[in-house]
Amino acid sequence: MHSYTRAESRERGKLFRKGLRQSLADCVDPAIKRRIERIDQAAAERGALELAALHKVQADARRDLAAAKAVERTAPRADKATARESRKQAEQRVRLAERAVHKAERS
Repeated sequence: MHSYTRAESRERGKLFRKGLRQSLADCVDPAIKRRIERIDQAAAERGALELAALHKVQADARRDLAAAKAVERTAPRADKATARESRKQAEQRVRLAERAVHKAERS
């Protein structure tokens, strides 16, 4: 996964276009390729950190869901509605976390 900042994305695009023009003239500057590789490496490192953080959020959400289910199952009748609502919110957080992880892994 790569996570480019806006500035990196702009600079990478400019360098790519510059390299494309130079390749048409058959005289590519190796410094352009090195700068693009440095940008890609920084974005890959940032992406890996973000993906690890998303996996942690997903694991925490699943743990919270398990706790909410246990509370719902053991709640007295008077507290069942509150416990059910808490479980539903925990399920929603799990779905959102899973969606975010899936989206990050695809890109």
